[in-house]
Amino acid sequence: MMLLSQTLCLCLALALSNAAPTLHDVMMAGPLDHGHDHHKDEAHHNANPDRCDGIEFDAITPDEKGNTFFFKGDHLWKGFTGPAQVSNASFKELDDYHHLGHIDAAFRMHNKEKPEDHDHIYVFLDNKVFSYYNHNLEEGYPKDIQLDFPGVPSHLDAAVECPKGECTSDSVLFFKGEEVYNYDIATQSVKERQWAHLPNCTSAFRWLEQYYCFHGHNFTRFHPVSGEVNGAYPKDARHYFMRCPNFGHGGEAKVPKCSEVTLDAITSDDSGKTYAFTGHIYMRLDTHRDGKHAFPIARTWKEVTNGVDAVFSYSDKIYIIKGDQVYIYKSAAPSTLIEGYPKSLKEELGIEGPVNAAFVCADHHIVHIIQGKKMQDIDLSATPRIVAREAPLPISGIEAGTCGPDGIKVFVGSEYYHYESPRLLAFSRIRPEPKKITPEMMGCVE
Repeated sequence: MMLLSQTLCLCLALALSNAAPTLHDVMMAGPLDHGHDHHKDEAHHNANPDRCDGIEFDAITPDEKGNTFFFKGDHLWKGFTGPAQVSNASFKELDDYHHLGHIDAAFRMHNKEKPEDHDHIYVFLDNKVFSYYNHNLEEGYPKDIQLDFPGVPSHLDAAVECPKGECTSDSVLFFKGEEVYNYDIATQSVKERQWAHLPNCTSAFRWLEQYYCFHGHNFTRFHPVSGEVNGAYPKDARHYFMRCPNFGHGGEAKVPKCSEVTLDAITSDDSGKTYAFTGHIYMRLDTHRDGKHAFPIARTWKEVTNGVDAVFSYSDKIYIIKGDQVYIYKSAAPSTLIEGYPKSLKEELGIEGPVNAAFVCADHHIVHIIQGKKMQDIDLSATPRIVAREAPLPISGIEAGTCGPDGIKVFVGSEYYHYESPRLLAFSRIRPEPKKITPEMMGCVE
């Protein structure tokens, strides 16, 4: 199987103006593409600040479409490339209420229980808060911060949203000096704490369920519940969150062609997160607003260091098969290995390895295990787990499989075959026409 460790992991991404940055520490990724020198473009705007000079951002937030805005003084940058522009070109009403020298903090609301607030941008300035949607100021704003966020102080330094599952409940983390205020959106309660090991944040940013505290021209990644910092931090933001000359990692790399993409495994968990695996990396396929990006497998499932053979999701858990071992993790972030694992395939599923592919359909208890040209069905609700049914397959060389609302996809090289159900896959003797992996699926190029 062709492994794309040097291509996929660099950035199977959307155009950088709308996608997220390449983060070396979480992606093992190369630099942002320097085919065009945007630093020179920015230099043409002499009156504008240049983020490649190593400036300190006032606030960072995505909007409802996933565009990320970096604020500094009365300017902002849209996305991770390109020149600065005045802030009131995108958020016009800010200057109507205050001569905009800066903003204090901003975040994108995550509150699906209240659609009228969800995905709105909240901007904080002195003791006021502004609520924007589609870059239009909502009626009744600005307001005193205390009216919308009781217990949260004025003159903030930073803010970032924290959805339930990553925090205990849908929350917002507000930073002021050494204090962190955890604001529970539903109860409007505030818990105040200090994270002495975290630098004072001047802006904060959530990207692909990871949290970043910006301070000076550096950033530190932290856990949103404990404030814990793991890894070698701080890091210079110019290497990761913007395109700058003489910064970046990994040399000149190109997005791979779709005909070069092969998969070892693919699965969707119960929350709708979709993961594709190849070699020692994986990629989230459901992060449409943040782009498609690849990461080392061990970043999320730290005990799995040498790739995977098959992966499937069942009952809020992710099963990872490698060789004759099964690793079971909790699906919710952070992924935690279930105590007592890994276990042998024989002990867990009643079969011997190796396994080529595996998948479970939603609301079903059967895992379909593909080994060579046969498929074995194992009832995950039974004890002990044994093979309940075995059938020959009309296709050889299957390397990955998944079951979704539109049926079954089994992947062979850079192509896949579509079946309406596992039964048709097992018993059909007419092989359908193969379909090609597309840019929309994997972020590759034709």
